[in-house]
Amino acid sequence: MTRSSTAEPTAPTPDEERGDKNLTIVEHLKELRYRVMMASIGVVLGLVISAFFAADFILWLEEPAKEQHPGLQLQFIEPFENFVTYFRVALLGGLILGMPMIVYHGLRFVTPALHPTERKWLYGTVVGATLLFLSGVAFAYYIALPPALDFLLNFNNDLAEPNLRIGSYVDFVTRLLFWTGVSFETPMIVMFLARVGLVSPAQLIRWWRLSIVAAFIVAAIVTPSIDPITQSLVAGPIIVLYFFGIGLAVIVQPKRPPKP
Repeated sequence: MTRSSTAEPTAPTPDEERGDKNLTIVEHLKELRYRVMMASIGVVLGLVISAFFAADFILWLEEPAKEQHPGLQLQFIEPFENFVTYFRVALLGGLILGMPMIVYHGLRFVTPALHPTERKWLYGTVVGATLLFLSGVAFAYYIALPPALDFLLNFNNDLAEPNLRIGSYVDFVTRLLFWTGVSFETPMIVMFLARVGLVSPAQLIRWWRLSIVAAFIVAAIVTPSIDPITQSLVAGPIIVLYFFGIGLAVIVQPKRPPKP
């Protein structure tokens, strides 16, 4: 008696089951809860790790201000200001370290029916989004922040000496770093919209004027100063990244079936 060479079908994984059928509203909510929980775990783990280095990170954030205004010493006024600042910096570190988990589970929720070959694209997107976010943070710190602080701290400083609160200073610096990092995700957003068929590369090219206006609006929101040089330093890379995203959209756009 010969044994059949046909392998028994294996049980599908939860992700494969999700891609093989239409989910009900309750199942969608369960899936959303699972993805949010997993992303939150990544942020919490990042928060725990970054809490050990938050003091060093705060000193790192102070360096640009002290370079632009030597002798500057930050101060705290409210009793809990140091603690709140420390926790805020640790939370930002948790968001940065947890970014891969956030991007991965966010994409897994909105792109349920992925084929095995498309999962490689998903992993590449997670890596690319993380690197772009870190590039945006580095750009804000090393390129955009110094001229902004030079303008703010030295503008009419013969009238008054800057005496900054640590909470206020760390707040606007971390906002600049975080939102610049988010704005550097533009290529990933453009590529994703093209991949799911919401936009086409031709449409993105037609919208180039709107993209320039939007880039300067975003730059005006995230930059702490009102001088056009700093805003242009932030808007310029966003515009370049938008056109880079168009190139990625051409690569990943769904292929249309040939006409009969």
